Amino acid sequence: MNMNWLNFKIILRITIILVITTIPNDLLAIHPADTLFLFNTTDTIISPSTRYERRVYRRHKNWARIIPTYGKMQFAGNMGLLSFGTGWDYGKKNQWETDLLFGFIPKYSSKKAKITMTLKQNYMPWDLDLGKRFSIEPLACGLYLNTVFGDQFWVHEPDRYPKGYYGFSNKIRIHIYMGQRLTYDIDPRFRISAKSVTFFYEISTCDLYLISAVTNRYLRPRDYLSLSFGLKLQWF
Repeated sequence: MNMNWLNFKIILRITIILVITTIPNDLLAIHPADTLFLFNTTDTIISPSTRYERRVYRRHKNWARIIPTYGKMQFAGNMGLLSFGTGWDYGKKNQWETDLLFGFIPKYSSKKAKITMTLKQNYMPWDLDLGKRFSIEPLACGLYLNTVFGDQFWVHEPDRYPKGYYGFSNKIRIHIYMGQRLTYDIDPRFRISAKSVTFFYEISTCDLYLISAVTNRYLRPRDYLSLSFGLKLQWF
């Protein structure tokens, strides 16, 4: 089994090398944001004219789509004290986003700190131009799945508990949220690593909190709603 896996890795590496070396030196994909330009050795923009060039163009364009287009940092939100990650925006007006975030939970009263992972889907239906390079997205909403790494967390109840004792997983939570965003478009003359900066806040809750709110009428919104803040750096 180990030998088969080793052979597979060797074959994969050779294949990648062959693919890379078969691309002519005068063809280079430089833009990952769903637009690709082909350059020759004189730095002149050329259009793919032959069947081979069109095939290279499509290949690079498809690979470019998996390159993240922004970075994010978020405080709170039931995904850790601080979460960092990246993501992809798409749609006619980039109104859709998919985030992949990793968070950090200090140990507090437990024995050690914990790491979380969050997969988040965002939707911003419209934006308004405020002038002077500022714009606002009055509504940002979405849902996300969050998990905590650690042996003490489980998806299915361990055998040490009676069947149906808990009835839920303490490892995976489903969240929904609503919020707003304020974006500043950086002047092209002063851009270094980002083209815009976005500040956002979110009010969220999770499946377990919603069930508790429905079954326990004495709970107040502050008991099952969470407030979080974050920054987004748009790279492309």
